[in-house]
Amino acid sequence: QRLPLPLVLAHEICRRLDTARTDGTIRGIGPDGKSQVSVVYDELGTPVGIDTVIVSIQHDANKDTGVLEREVRTLIIAPAIEAHLPGATAERVLVNPSGRFVTGGPTADTGLTGRKLMVDTYGGLGPHGGGAFSGKDPSKVDRTGAYIARLIAKTVVDARLAEECHVAISYAIGKADPVAFHIDTFGTGQHPDWLLTDAAQAIFPLRPAAIIERLGLRAPIYAKLSTYGHMGHGLSEWEWTLPFTDKLTTEVIRRAHQAATHQ
Repeated sequence: QRLPLPLVLAHEICRRLDTARTDGTIRGIGPDGKSQVSVVYDELGTPVGIDTVIVSIQHDANKDTGVLEREVRTLIIAPAIEAHLPGATAERVLVNPSGRFVTGGPTADTGLTGRKLMVDTYGGLGPHGGGAFSGKDPSKVDRTGAYIARLIAKTVVDARLAEECHVAISYAIGKADPVAFHIDTFGTGQHPDWLLTDAAQAIFPLRPAAIIERLGLRAPIYAKLSTYGHMGHGLSEWEWTLPFTDKLTTEVIRRAHQAATHQ
């Protein structure tokens, strides 16, 4: 998936809540809900445990909240953690920490339109400016820039040019070309960041119209993005790195050779 484990776990918990509601595993819960997971890492950046899991789930007015908490702990949280970090348990679990959660959806809070970017991208690991994705057409760089940045960063990692990659793109209103573009591999790159930046600029479309065309953003593709974020869906073109991995690697090697020759 190439996504942070805390976000993957949060999505897994939400998927299991949806399934439990529709198949009747947990009765008396509603469609509104959210989750947040805090993961413990060692000094090498390897996940070694779960610190805190927070789950808020809408429920019927007559639902026993004590029973609900036990059901969420045993039927949702525990198997979700086991699926991604076998043997681990959460040090702290909070279910509906703000109290009863009977009224949900747009009646109570923001719905699909206006959902926070951190929910739809990387759970806060990647800095992200702009407005919400949903409710905007693809001409807005809030969408196009985020999608192409995802494709570039994932391609860098899939091509084994780096273990980690952060892509920063900035646009100005009325300007098609980005006003800033930079790749940061946090010291894990096989080549200098400036070289990866230059190579990516040569390979990937960065103007909004070109991004829309390359990723097919005018097609009716957005229903699957209504839940569980906009990144990591295998059917989205901004996840398809295969057409670019060889091209990027070749361009990086060419530029590295060129730079060495000029020294």
